[in-house]
Amino acid sequence: MTDFAGRLRLGVNIDHVATVRNARGGAYPDPLRAAKIAEDAGADGITAHLREDRRHISDADIDRLTEMLSVPLNFEMAATPEMQSIALRHKPHAVCIVPEKREEKTTEGGLEVAREENRLAHFIAPLRDAGCRVSIFIAADQRQIEAAHRIGAQVIELHTGAYCDAHADGEYEIRDRELASLREMSAYAHSLGLEVHAGHGLTYDTVQPIAAFPEVMELNIGHFLIGESIFMGLEPAIREMRRLMDDARG
Repeated sequence: MTDFAGRLRLGVNIDHVATVRNARGGAYPDPLRAAKIAEDAGADGITAHLREDRRHISDADIDRLTEMLSVPLNFEMAATPEMQSIALRHKPHAVCIVPEKREEKTTEGGLEVAREENRLAHFIAPLRDAGCRVSIFIAADQRQIEAAHRIGAQVIELHTGAYCDAHADGEYEIRDRELASLREMSAYAHSLGLEVHAGHGLTYDTVQPIAAFPEVMELNIGHFLIGESIFMGLEPAIREMRRLMDDARG
């Protein structure tokens, strides 16, 4: 079983720096530059999602991040042969398997592990053998957590989107119910020996209740930080998130 040790880690997702770049083409703003700023601001890792349609992060971005980062890269990817091949070529510190649909605006919900247990077990085995830490992005659902454990994932990342959406919409009963479920399932996953991460939609207003869960070892946050950087700069935006996380954990 994973012990509670060290400070809560912050992974900064730089996908939407690439979204802005791709809106006009060219090379600016550069996701690698954002990643280096995030390192300096206290990020413990960088997350980048190479989507099948390449709508933001590109193959060249992954090449450069792998070569030049001094903190671990968390490579988000769908469970496809193409993405497996790319991950095996680069051997990032971690791979996070996420659901992906071309028509979605962003990742919607968690991966359905229980229905695809056999396929996913065979899919992640070569990644583990290559030395990558395999994470599965799932809802706070006992059935999915147990399936992730059975297939050999070392880490789960709990989808916090429903909790964050309910808070933003003023649906506080739903928010509190979602938060309670995240709390319960964090403890349950930890009891199975899984390392617990969380992310999706977290903001300054919603991060502290999640950061306070002792079982959660890492938060991955991107869209909000990139948006907030328009108003206050990327480094101050990350430092404020880091402060809130540390205060909640303190």
